[in-house]
Amino acid sequence: MRRLNVYLNAEPVGTLEQDNNGLLKFRYGMEWLNRPDATPLSRSLPLQSEPFRGKRARPFFAGILPEEEPRRKIAAILGISERNDFAMLERIGGECAGAVSLLPENMPPPAPDKLSVRNLNEKELQEIITSLPRRPLMAGQDGLRLSLAGAQDKLPVLMRGSSIALPLDNTPSTHIIKPEPERLPGLVANEAYCMTLAKKVGLNAPLVAIRPVGGKPCIVVQRYDRIISQEGTVTRVHQEDFCQALGFPPDRKYQQEGGPLVRDCIEMLRDWSTTPVLDIRDFLDGLIFNVLIGNADAHGKNYSLLYSGGGRRLAPFYDLVCTLAWPELSKTPAMKIGKSDSIKTITAANWRKMTQETRLGWPMVRERIMELSQKTLDLLRESQMINTAGGDAMCGRVAAIIEERASSMLRIV
Repeated sequence: MRRLNVYLNAEPVGTLEQDNNGLLKFRYGMEWLNRPDATPLSRSLPLQSEPFRGKRARPFFAGILPEEEPRRKIAAILGISERNDFAMLERIGGECAGAVSLLPENMPPPAPDKLSVRNLNEKELQEIITSLPRRPLMAGQDGLRLSLAGAQDKLPVLMRGSSIALPLDNTPSTHIIKPEPERLPGLVANEAYCMTLAKKVGLNAPLVAIRPVGGKPCIVVQRYDRIISQEGTVTRVHQEDFCQALGFPPDRKYQQEGGPLVRDCIEMLRDWSTTPVLDIRDFLDGLIFNVLIGNADAHGKNYSLLYSGGGRRLAPFYDLVCTLAWPELSKTPAMKIGKSDSIKTITAANWRKMTQETRLGWPMVRERIMELSQKTLDLLRESQMINTAGGDAMCGRVAAIIEERASSMLRIV
């Protein structure tokens, strides 16, 4: 039997074990359960003394880990099985999304007021960014235990002003750097444009910036699951994505693979959010915005919940990208709107069908569609957005796609 201690920040929450058959078992510690302020790791792992085994435990813990090609490469570097969630968490589960850390029994918990970092100059940063396709998340490097979900290369870093450092020994990061992949030229400009537009429209979205590293475009995203005090102390804020909350493993993040439906997400917010009326409205706005920008890849892991101060609220939106900018990418929505099979052909009838499935009111949904569509059109015509679109070919293509879609949306509803 192998065991990892599970922490929220520096507080011991429970243990994750792997038996001789490779099955996971998670159990909350009694000290944690007896605390009046005890928080569950996940909606799918409610506070209870009985353990969660196998399929009950896996969605949350597997959901912390990288996916697809980065996961395959990390497994090869570490000399472990690609399918062995426990072995991977044992090696890289120190600095994860949210406040969770998984550490071997002989490793002390992270000290909240102690920062252990490796400062990087521009040359060192460039070398790391260049190496990420071969060594995702710097896997196997001494002192680094970094894990982030997703299939794109990324690097968690700690930023203070213009200085950049690698977080060591479970030190929390503050930003994520995502270099542009070769297979999707223009992705950085595309994402930065869509994220900036989202914030201007009024959606809750983290700050982003474009930062070339050695000539390679990178997007730098400020982490919304971290709080930095005036003294510089970085505190993790617990979060989980919708797949984790709903009990779907990461290999079922798409609806067509048996993943979450829009109605699952809204029912979950009704049941679990501490302010469901506001969070359902905001989730709907995010859903509409993803349709407006032509993002077919807004799956269950691209929406999250934040746990803070006893509350459970919809997290800021992230990974907002116009996938229609690359004609070769799938047009099938990751979560379908009223059974529509293409992000390009969503009609008023599809939106009406969705409102019936989710028990929302059509007048309210129609009002949100019209308001966001008009706001988007107005913002596209602002000088800053016009200058951005005019100065970059990808941004110009994205702006044209969004303008056509927003105008069409106003006509059909």
